This record gives sequence, C-alpha cells and structure tokens, in this order.
Amino acid sequence: MSHRTGTAALTGALTLALSTGLAAAPAPAAPSAQVAGAALAAHPISDAAYPQQEPLPEPPVDEADAALKPGLTAYHDISRRLNAAMERSNRVSAQVLTETVGGRQVYLVTLTAKENANQARRQADYRALITEDPAAAARDTRLAQQYKTPIFLNANIHGNEFEGTDAALRLVEDYATSKDPQVTQLLKRSRIHLIISANPDGRHDNTRRNQAGFDLNRDFVTATQPETVAIRDVLIHTQPLLMLDLHGYVNGTLVEPTTPPHGENYEYDLFIKHAYPNGLGMEEAINGLGYGEEDGVDPVQVPLRDWDEGWDDWPPIFTPQYAALHGAVAHTIEIPLRVNNASYDLPAQELRRRSAINTDIAHAAITGTLEYAAEHRAELLADHIEIFRRGEAGEPQTPVEEGLFDGVIGPEDVYTTSYPRAYVIPVGDGQRSGPAAARLVDFLVANDVEVTRLDRERLIAGRSYPAGSYVVDLQQAKRGMANTILGRGTDISDRVDAMYDISGWSHALLWGADVDTVPDGDPLRIDGDLIEGADPTGALADSTTGWLLPMEDPADVQAASLLLEQGVPVELLADGSLLLPADYPWAATNVVESVGVELAAAPADAAGEPLEAFDRVVGVSASPEERWALTEMGLSVREVSTDALNEGLDLSDLDALYVSTGLDWADLSDDARAEVQDFLADGGGLVGRGIAGARLNDAVDLVEATPVRGRGDANGVVRVDNDEASPVSAAATPHSFVYSPLWFTDLGEGVRVDQRLGDEPLVSGHWRATESGEGGPEAAAGQAIVVSAESEGSRGVLLGTEPLFRAHPKGQFALVARALLWAGSDAAAE
Repeated sequence: MSHRTGTAALTGALTLALSTGLAAAPAPAAPSAQVAGAALAAHPISDAAYPQQEPLPEPPVDEADAALKPGLTAYHDISRRLNAAMERSNRVSAQVLTETVGGRQVYLVTLTAKENANQARRQADYRALITEDPAAAARDTRLAQQYKTPIFLNANIHGNEFEGTDAALRLVEDYATSKDPQVTQLLKRSRIHLIISANPDGRHDNTRRNQAGFDLNRDFVTATQPETVAIRDVLIHTQPLLMLDLHGYVNGTLVEPTTPPHGENYEYDLFIKHAYPNGLGMEEAINGLGYGEEDGVDPVQVPLRDWDEGWDDWPPIFTPQYAALHGAVAHTIEIPLRVNNASYDLPAQELRRRSAINTDIAHAAITGTLEYAAEHRAELLADHIEIFRRGEAGEPQTPVEEGLFDGVIGPEDVYTTSYPRAYVIPVGDGQRSGPAAARLVDFLVANDVEVTRLDRERLIAGRSYPAGSYVVDLQQAKRGMANTILGRGTDISDRVDAMYDISGWSHALLWGADVDTVPDGDPLRIDGDLIEGADPTGALADSTTGWLLPMEDPADVQAASLLLEQGVPVELLADGSLLLPADYPWAATNVVESVGVELAAAPADAAGEPLEAFDRVVGVSASPEERWALTEMGLSVREVSTDALNEGLDLSDLDALYVSTGLDWADLSDDARAEVQDFLADGGGLVGRGIAGARLNDAVDLVEATPVRGRGDANGVVRVDNDEASPVSAAATPHSFVYSPLWFTDLGEGVRVDQRLGDEPLVSGHWRATESGEGGPEAAAGQAIVVSAESEGSRGVLLGTEPLFRAHPKGQFALVARALLWAGSDAAAE
C-alpha cells in the first residue's frame, strides 16, 4: 500500500564479493547454509528493567535532509530529541535496532512506567506463557491483572511518507512528562513500542524505498533487508495486541480494516472484532480535529465499510498483515495531504501547512488507538490469547459472523482455511537440496514457528523419515504463521476481480526445498526436540573421479563463485551442473564446509566446457531487487542502462547481459546499438526477462520466438514442466512464480523449450483473462515460458517467469545463474 574470449565467459562474473582473498584452506563450517548478502543482524531487544537509557549517537547536522523543506524532523535531530526526552523522564527508553545500508540507525522507543528487574522478568514470563501455554495463560488471573499489554507503532517505512515520525516523536515528548491521570494509568498497564523511522535512508533521500532499492513494506514474507528484519524481530519479541503502521497519502484519510479478500491464516473473527471499532474510534478522533474542505481534507474512509474491493489484507508482505499473524490487531493509516513526489516541488510554506495537518492526523490516529487499548484492555488480551489457544489446541477457525456491525460484514468477508496436521522437511535422500531445507528451517524459526528435529527414524503419514528431519506441528500457537510460510496458498481468481498487490506466495514451493504435507487427522507421533536453527549442511562423497556441483540452489552458485575465484578449473557440463576435478580435494572440502553444499561423485567419463576465472562481471539492467538477488548469490554485477550505453558504456569486458527493465532499444543511439550488437557478435550472452527482455531480443534477432502477454496484474505460484536435459532448467523446481506472465509461441528452428507452464498452471494467486477473454491461464497452459537458442556465436535465454521477484522465490535463483553461465560460456563464441 502506499500500503508491491578465452575458454570461459561468465566465470569472471561469478565473483563472490564477500570472499575476496579467501585462503585455499578449508573454512570453518557454517552453522547452516545461508545465502551471501543476508540482511544485517538486528541488535537484540532487552528484557531488562525500564527505563533503559543509554544515550543514542547524535549524527552531524545535514542540511540536505529532505524532511527539512516540509518543516519536519531531519534524521540528525531524531536522536537529539530522544536523548532529551530520556533526560527529562524515566518513562522513555530508546535503543538502536539496526543500521541501514546507508549507515543510519533505526530506533526503537518504549514508553512505560518504571519497572525493576523482577517486574521486567515477570512481564517476560507472562509474554512467554501466552504462546507457550495459552490455555494456562487464559486461566491465569494474575497475568490478566498484571500483564503490561504491548502496543506497537511503526512510522515512516516508506521514506517519503514523512509525518508518522513526527507524530510518534510528539507522543514520546508528550507522554514523557504528562501529568494526565489517563496517561499515567496507561503507562502503568501497557508498554508502547515505537519505531520512530523505519526507513531513515529513504526519509533523508526523499525516496519511498531504502538505499538498496527495496520497498520495505513488501519485504516481510521474505525479510531480506536489515530494516524489515529488525521490525520483524521487534514484533515477535514484543508481541503486541494492537499495531499501527503510519503511511501517506490518501485523501480522505484511509483507516483500515480492509476490503476482502482477508488473509486466510488469521483468526479473522477475533481480529475484526477489534479492528473495526478501533477504526471507527480513529475516524472519530481524526474528524474531531476539525479539518475539512477548506483545508483540503476529506472525511475519513474505512475500506471495509466504504469500498467494495481493491485494498485487501490478503498477502503477508505488508507490516500490519504480517503483524496480524503474530496476534496483533493491526492497521495501516494513510494520512491525506501529499507532500512527496511532484508535490514536493510546491512552495515550502504550503508543504509545511500540509505536513502540520498530516502530523496532527497521524497523532490523532495514535491517541485514538491508545484510548481503545485502555478501554478494551481485558477483552483485547483475552482474544489475543485465544488466537494462540486455538492454534495450540488444533481447533478449526471460527468464520466471521455475517451481518456483523449492522451488515458491514457480508459473505464476501468470510475467509478461512483448513490446516493440515503438520509439515515435514525431510533430510537425506528424500530432500532435493540440503542447503535449501536448512534455509527454510532457519526462516521458520526466525519467524517464531516451532520446529521439531526427529531424534530417530519415524513413520509419518505412511512415509518413513530419517532422524534429523524437521517437523512443523500445526498444533502450535503460531500455526497461522507456519501455514503462511509452508502452505501452497489458494487460487482466489474467482473471488475478486482485482487485487492491490500479489496474491500468491509459498516458501514450500518456491524456496527450493522438498516439503511434505501431513493431512489433518494423522496422529503425528514424533520424538524430538524443538530447535533454534537448522543443522549444518554439506556432504562430500568419496571420489577419485571428481565431484558434481548441482547448481540447483543459491548456495551452489556461491560455491561456484568461490571455486572460480580460487582458480579451480571447473567445467560446465551439458546438463548445467559443474564438474570439480579430483585433483582439488581441498577446494571441495572448502565449499562443503563454508557454504554447506552437497557434492556427489562424478561419473568417470564426465567432461564439459572448461571454465577459467577472469575479472569479469554480469551487466544488469533490472530492478533493484533483481540486482540484489544476483549479488546475494555472489555474482558481481555492473549496472547497464539506456542512458549508460548512450553515454558510451563499454560492454567488451562483460560475459553476459541480464535485462528485465531499463534498457530500451528504441531509445538507444546508433553507437549504443552497435555496442550491444558487437558484444553479442563477440560471444556475449543475453538473458532477457519479461517484455523488456523479449523486446531487446527481438531487436538483436537472437532467439526466434513471439512473446505473448498475459493479463498484466496476474500473479502467483505456477506449475511448470522442465526439460531435464537443458543446461538452464534441468535442476529447476516444478513450480515457479509469475507476475504479468509472458509466454512464447512461433518458436524458430533450434529454439529449445527449457520450461513450459503446466496444463493447469495456477496453484495459488490471482490470474484471470482480460475482459476480451485473452491472457488467462487457460491460454497459457502448456506454453513455453523459458526458451533458449544459439545464434551466430551467441546464446540467449528468455524468461517469462519472475524467478527473482522481490528477491523472494529463492529456489528459482539458480535457474537465472545457470542461464547466465550457459549464455556467457565460451562455447557460444567458438
């Protein structure tokens, strides 16, 4: 929402930036397989006594801060104001949560009455009991009386939606010294946690996204960025009953709850019971400020009441929708008067008028929510616990009552799911990728999902699983979170005409690990312990013939980067895997222990294209998220664009181009076009994704294929069939992700179909035909969606899927790396 030309070519592109100078000796084993470039770790959140008042660092004054023009708080003043508030009051505690890519800090402030160490410890025990034994928590009268209910406010996650920060700072400074008895009582019975600016880089730079180019309010289902990791960890640690996410700009002010479809993994009856009346309370507080037509302010809108569809809470990519999976009644607030984008060029006086009104409105939304929290504390807490009790007990969801709130809730609002009994992530021979399985397990644990490691072989749902396999029992407090990650999702194409953002996701289908579903009703008798992380991965077969690196997971691409950087003479085999010679056991041991890959013995006759390590890179014209995903795998990336080529960018030291956006043949000068054509004539490869990649391919006449566009907003998880002999897709998963899908027809002679859509392609998401009946999944069924060809010494691959979408579908990343490696390999130049 404001809330979605030697014997190797690409080898030099596979340069692991984080391992420069890595010694040839084996590295220490990693705790589990992780992908390079993972988000910076957040600072731990303390359960110590309050206040916690270590002074915050105060950065130098920066007159270039974008917040200054509309009269708002610059980044450099945030810590100064918080330090001053802590000096005045023992109610205010502040800490640094994490540092951003730009080197700025994200601050968490807690407002609460003073607590000694014993009181703080008791609060931590109560909080733990709520999810560890919610039935006991529901019976605990002391908890009901003494628990300081947590409330969470998140501001400025979109950097150029400024005013939430200033409203939060106003609250901190007001509450620090307020003598209002209602404030005093609230702070005795609650903890108010505020992230003052979730995106300080964007705030300073006047951009929606962070400095890595991510929309942070689309990242929660993946958690790639330090800011989102920090927010996730705070949400899990504090476990709020109520949550606000402050945004802009929609006039009149938009106050959630949302239109359908509603997230199927919520206990929506308990959620909406409070979300709607709290929304009405915020509406009253905002309208009560007296702003109106003469100020340019329209009345508040509550989408659930006022809209039919188009502002939904279906995907867990947004902060509030993610928070709801941890038991919060959560809202997005969109303040009304635009001060960003083109409006930022208005005179400063007008911007300051608007921002002052916006700050008042954001502040009213906060105080209105705090009033609701105080008035309905007991019921909020009981229903919060009930969410987790249902999960622990394995009870079915309770459908929301139709006709609730005088008919605001209708049949279109009833969304539930049927939970399986459990999920199993196998290890050993039953697992496609050990590193992928470990990554998925670690992600589950990081999201507060309970995972059990089998301590002996067990028969589950008629299948034998070896010791060490992982079981996610859905009879747990956070079953909604677990099912969000591991479920296949749902095809909702027939329930609404259009969606606000994505409609399908599935870590189980898109992250590259095999995950089995245990049906409801299975007795699930297992032996094992809950774990805090996956076991280390990595296996090295005894071999005198060398080893095979499967290139089926990002960890394999990392390993290839290490090997090539160290000058190991690996070979590209016809099926896209890599051969590591038997003369390099130290190198094999190194990548097994440092990256966690699994190396099988190579056949005695294995041989392929020799690869040598050169200092070369992949030219990339793509979205920031795609560039980030390529870098995460260890690929060294050089940005390419229309402007850069027109300014004389030299492509001669590149091995391959990856193009999905930002490179338009029609806008290239004659010299720039000649540079691209010369690059391809010299054996450079092209991997084109989407319509931009297909148009460039048409211009250079590399792969003979006609692109056919599906409906532009169609998206979701799709079934695919892979060519098992293709060097591009032989190791790909049977599912992929599409957004604005593209497929290819009228294939020329010699064009290989690497991947086709399945006969019934959509697994989960939203994909309809257009009003004219075109572009739907029926038309796409069985069509080629990844194709490749060689032409006059160059190779090209066209992708109609979104294998790097928002850096999420990690199981698809290696397909892109394989495509780049094959397209850029030296055989194309011979």
